[in-house]
Amino acid sequence: MKISTRLSLLIGLQALLLIVIGGIGLFGIEASNEALKTVYEDRTVPASELGDIGARLITNQLLISESLRTPTPSTIATNTALIESNRTEITKIWDAYMLTYLTEEETKLAKNFAESRKRFVQEAINPALTALRASDIASAQRLTEEKVHPLYAVVKKDIDALVQLQLDVAKMEYDSAEKRRARILAGSVIAIVGGIVLATLMGWWMTRTISRQLGAEPGEAAQVAQRVGAGDLSTRIELRAGDTSSLMAQLKLMQGSLTRVVSTVRQGSVSVSSASAEIAQGNQDLSARTESQASALEETAASMEELSSTVKQNADNARQANQLAQSASVVAVQGGAVVSQFVDTMKGISDSSKKIADIINVIDGIAFQTNILALNAAVEAARAGEQGRGFAVVASEVRNLAGRSADAAKEIKTLITDSVGRVDQGTALVDQAGQTMNEVVASIKRVTDIMGEISAASSEQSAGVSQVG
Repeated sequence: MKISTRLSLLIGLQALLLIVIGGIGLFGIEASNEALKTVYEDRTVPASELGDIGARLITNQLLISESLRTPTPSTIATNTALIESNRTEITKIWDAYMLTYLTEEETKLAKNFAESRKRFVQEAINPALTALRASDIASAQRLTEEKVHPLYAVVKKDIDALVQLQLDVAKMEYDSAEKRRARILAGSVIAIVGGIVLATLMGWWMTRTISRQLGAEPGEAAQVAQRVGAGDLSTRIELRAGDTSSLMAQLKLMQGSLTRVVSTVRQGSVSVSSASAEIAQGNQDLSARTESQASALEETAASMEELSSTVKQNADNARQANQLAQSASVVAVQGGAVVSQFVDTMKGISDSSKKIADIINVIDGIAFQTNILALNAAVEAARAGEQGRGFAVVASEVRNLAGRSADAAKEIKTLITDSVGRVDQGTALVDQAGQTMNEVVASIKRVTDIMGEISAASSEQSAGVSQVG
């Protein structure tokens, strides 16, 4: 296990002990605070409220007695008002008390007090107040002796029982808190003592383990390592009995290894000296060979200059050929564009010729209809006899004119049909010429690309030869 891991373990153990001790203390504080809160909220406050109720009950009884001793209207009015106020406050305080936490026994006692107080108010206080307000002092005196005092004794007994219960429960909670405090104190003492013992054992174990790993005191081990690092290999290192894996043992092994390495280096120095003499002789032979290689390099340089001039000339020729190919490509593209325009023009002429043929068909149809109309007119003229002779002559002329129009339309249609056929043949030839021109343009473009590659390669070759030269 690493030293850092052991130190971390020791620190973590101590931190855990502190957390445990602190947790016990915090738990004790929280438990004590909760107990005090319970005693205050559930016992002290209710006891105070019950004491206030008891005081107001006895005050009401004293006010009735005072009214009997001094039965003046003002005294009776003042005392009855105070009694009513006390009754209201008693009811308010009692309602608040009933909202607090009540044990089973406390609930039973509270029920008894509520019943006795109700009887005390209905059978004693209310009739006595009615008699006092009516100035019936004799009745009030009789009610006080027969009802107020006896029923008050019952109410006082019930309220005292509730107060005593609060005190008893508070005492029980105090005893419980005291026992809890004793347990927490004992646990804290045990945790502290155990933590001290455990930390001491861990520290002793860690010191012993580190001492075994070092094989000596840390200062002594550092001093030995410093001497060995400075080159002093004559330092004597003393080891403990059976120590083979400590830091000091490894330092001793390192010292022995370094001593052997130094001896080996010394022996190698002698070998290096003899080898240096052989290297010097070899350098002289290399110098002579270098001179002969220099003359050969001069001849090679001359040949490279001639090769460089030839390569540059080839590069220039390739560059010119590339320019010519690019010019031819431009011309071919322009020619292709002209052929395309010519193809479009021929297609337009073909379309126009077809439209003229359609028009001739229309004219031929009109001539045919005119001829039929002329025949009908001649028939009608023959029926008319002498009156229709002039109309018959006109119809005959119209028929002749329609016949000549039909003949002319047929001749024009024949010529147009021949023209359309020739235009179609020309269009087909022009299409073939356009395709051929496109192929020529593509071929010239490929030639241009190849010439560009040849030109670039020639330039690179010329640059490479120049660098070699």
